[in-house]
Amino acid sequence: MGERDALKIPRGRDASGRIDYLALSFRQLAQEQDNWGCHLIKRGIGQGSRVLLMARPGLPLISLCFALFKIGAVPIVIDPGMGLRSFLSCVRRSRPDALIGSPLAIWLSRIFWGSFRSLRTRVKAGGPLSRAPSPKGAGEIYAAETTARDLAAILFTSGSTGPPKGVCYEHGMFEAQVSAIREQYGICEGEVDLPMLPIFALLNPALGMTTVVPEINPSKPATVDPAKIVQAIQQCGVTNSFGSPVLWRKIGTYCVERGETLPSLKRILMAGASVPPPLMGQFRKILDQGQVHSPYGATEVLPVSSISDSEVLGETAHLTAQGKGTCVGRPLPGVEVKIISVSDEPLDATALEKPTACEEIGEIVATGPSVTREYDGLLNATRETKIDSEGQIWHRMGDLGYFDDQGRIWFCGRKAERVESGGKTYHTDCCEGVFNTVPMVSRSALIGLRQNSRTIPSIVVEPLKNAYPQSEKERSQFIEDLQEAAAKTSVTSDIKTFLFDRAFPVDVRHNAKINRLVLAKRINEQKDRGE
Repeated sequence: MGERDALKIPRGRDASGRIDYLALSFRQLAQEQDNWGCHLIKRGIGQGSRVLLMARPGLPLISLCFALFKIGAVPIVIDPGMGLRSFLSCVRRSRPDALIGSPLAIWLSRIFWGSFRSLRTRVKAGGPLSRAPSPKGAGEIYAAETTARDLAAILFTSGSTGPPKGVCYEHGMFEAQVSAIREQYGICEGEVDLPMLPIFALLNPALGMTTVVPEINPSKPATVDPAKIVQAIQQCGVTNSFGSPVLWRKIGTYCVERGETLPSLKRILMAGASVPPPLMGQFRKILDQGQVHSPYGATEVLPVSSISDSEVLGETAHLTAQGKGTCVGRPLPGVEVKIISVSDEPLDATALEKPTACEEIGEIVATGPSVTREYDGLLNATRETKIDSEGQIWHRMGDLGYFDDQGRIWFCGRKAERVESGGKTYHTDCCEGVFNTVPMVSRSALIGLRQNSRTIPSIVVEPLKNAYPQSEKERSQFIEDLQEAAAKTSVTSDIKTFLFDRAFPVDVRHNAKINRLVLAKRINEQKDRGE
């Protein structure tokens, strides 16, 4: 791969308006890695060191991650958008030996010394275009000896339905991920990737793909300017890109309004939340010959399954609209999935012995070579989410779903977000799939509304832009349309309460996953105050 571009980082625009990139070849990126490795070793960072990485997306983040892997250190990666209190809590729990970050990050570590008290050293990393220090006489450094079971990194969950947790990744798990993604999507060396989640850029050198760093705020990805993403894709001949449905909706709307197409893209991977079938349909025209794929998984295990736009639009979309949930495809080779009885308690291996029947909703559990074994320093969380079956670890996804008669997994919603009322259980994706087909609905959210001592299943609607009801007449007509949709299926026929909200709270990582628990708390509190 030597002189082929490994990394392209935007640094402005030239006189003609084209993006001006700093480009590094694979050979140069390897040298950056070794320069950082030498520098870090001199600063006392080595095999087994726990290193909090707070570098901005770009050259330092990627080269530092690979330098840490090479010297056997363990990078700790925490989402920057989760808020200061949650972030500091994650730092305290992860107990880093070292911090590598921007001047702001280093200043933060001194101001909040109590959360960073475990630090032995701090190393400054510059902005996205900053090069590694050049130690005197630096050459290639030797890779530390590691095994597949050695700890490689600690990656924090987004905390969308609970406190963020540090997931312990072993070297063998990363290798399994790379292999699964390459095989599932037919990725070849020489392709060009634009990853709209920075962590996905770390897989590209192993896949032989060029990484084009997008112009995006990683702490607020939904604020992306779609024009900049479209320009990067067209200018660099991007063949692969990962992003949440919220990002792709903005990009798709931009392309449709301006008649733009993205013919270089072979595939788009949409994940982070359920992908609306109409969004897939929109990109069938924008991509020309490319395809949209929706991988299913979690920080603790990825990928579990995957489904393409052709299968969704041709076979499953109409069932989603009827309240059947969201089809997320078949398990990938090497991954085993079971649907077991729903429980809010820790489980042992006996729970795996009696899986649910076909099309019976239960809890989704998975095992395979990329399934992580534990959370960092959280024994209770590990016990609650892992099932040990004679040394084989199964991860409880925290999701509810079922298998259809073709062996496909259908996602019905998060276990923590189900609503139980009047002896019936309502599932978010099943109910919302019905209401999302109503004109003027951008998206909807199932919540439990408190009423006296009862819980009432209710739908909160986030209308399309400029479609929020402005009068009682408009509100009544909107609700009438929702009631008509509800009556079409037994899944939603009992839902009688409809509310409106201008902007749903969402997860910090993708800005796509609706935080229904936060939404329910907010609306119930407003109701209690009489608002």
